[in-house]
Amino acid sequence: MGELVTFASNGDQTQGYLALPESGKGPGVVVIQEWWGLVPHIRDLADRFAAEGFIALAPDLYRGETASEPDEAAKRAMALDRARAARDIAGAAAHLTGWADVLSEHVATVGFCMGGSLAIWSAEASDRISTMVGFYPAMRWDDFAPEPADYGGTFVQLHLDEHEGGSTAEGVASAMEALRAAGAHVDAYDYPGTGHAFFNDDRPEVYDADAAALAWSRTLDFLRTHVS
Repeated sequence: MGELVTFASNGDQTQGYLALPESGKGPGVVVIQEWWGLVPHIRDLADRFAAEGFIALAPDLYRGETASEPDEAAKRAMALDRARAARDIAGAAAHLTGWADVLSEHVATVGFCMGGSLAIWSAEASDRISTMVGFYPAMRWDDFAPEPADYGGTFVQLHLDEHEGGSTAEGVASAMEALRAAGAHVDAYDYPGTGHAFFNDDRPEVYDADAAALAWSRTLDFLRTHVS
């Protein structure tokens, strides 16, 4: 089980949920929330990463607030100050890489829904982030123009549901093209028969156990290859 910790965020302070592996050492992973906030599902994911040998930190982008209904969650996501979120994610990456117990010079970001988009954007926020995993990214990509200086030599993995168009969806396809043009190595996986949030086992109406298990295995292999 992890705990809430306070860390620096560009001259300010914020909190996040920190989960440590049994050894106390490991590569670092920043876990980025869905539009619901830092809810039990995200904390559980941090614990799951810790159980697999990673030091996981999930920043609280809503500053203690959460949502339980889709309309409320959508409003919170739309109102999110992306610049502040970027600072919080960068602060989480700096907090992790500042520890001697984090066995990597760079960290990964793994995000879901709203956090999936923020995870892919995160290389622009910090040069400590070299590896990014986005599950069914759900924010607008219209203004996404990755800088080659930020993305050269980085690694990106996407997990995409069929209902929203998978890797052929216009926004996702253009983002992948832009990432590759900026120098990122991009792998994208489509999961037939799935809908948005298929990985969220707290939402039985959309959860797909087989797809989730496969995506989890691919994520762990990817992180162990690039941040271990």
